[in-house]
Amino acid sequence: MEFPDDLLYGSEHLWVRREEEEGLVTLGITDYAQDQLGQIVYVDLPEVGDTVVAGDEMGAVESAKSVSDLISPVDGEVVEVNEDLLDDPSPINQDPYGAGWMVRVRLEGELPDGLLSAAEYESLVGE
Repeated sequence: MEFPDDLLYGSEHLWVRREEEEGLVTLGITDYAQDQLGQIVYVDLPEVGDTVVAGDEMGAVESAKSVSDLISPVDGEVVEVNEDLLDDPSPINQDPYGAGWMVRVRLEGELPDGLLSAAEYESLVGE
């Protein structure tokens, strides 16, 4: 299992990467989450211009095992969606921290206090 140190993690298994542009973050599901879900066959993502709210559903992923809601770890406006995943969600399983990214969000305010470091997230999931 991989938990990159340069990311922050939400307790609902989404990661947050700060981008170089101030106030911009990229979101995706963690290696742990994709492993637990198994092969992802469908993803429902918000659209550009949608507002996401920390703690609220912003989409869903479907695997052979289950359908799981994507719970946003941040507040902000969706400015980019990884459209490639809509046709082929396999990068989420193969490269969750790279090609499997889901959305880019322009933050409303600061990052929430409840985000976890890699070590804290690893401890949460019991790896």
